[in-house]
Amino acid sequence: MMKDIAKEFHRQRRGNCAQSVAFAWRQTHPEGADADAAFARCGGGRAPEGLCGAVHASCTLAGAAASESIKQAFMERTGGCLACKDLRAAKRIPCNECVEIAAELLERFAGN
Repeated sequence: MMKDIAKEFHRQRRGNCAQSVAFAWRQTHPEGADADAAFARCGGGRAPEGLCGAVHASCTLAGAAASESIKQAFMERTGGCLACKDLRAAKRIPCNECVEIAAELLERFAGN
């Protein structure tokens, strides 16, 4: 499952939250492009619009059609938060869990 791959990659500190989701996607969808480098600057609240990097990667890899569904489902699981700074301030959901949720949602909404 993608969530397990992403969570382990992130736990081993081999990449930031966005790269972890991208790595899991590439492992389960080898025909996809290598997106790890594209997400290198999206960790620690630096994703566009301040989004959690994991959800940003999930939405980007899923495409526009699934993006809103992913964001909505992510907010339902995180108490209404999408922004990294809000997630960190709430101190309820650690980064590794955000990675797990985002990878699971990517798999659900875009995985074949």
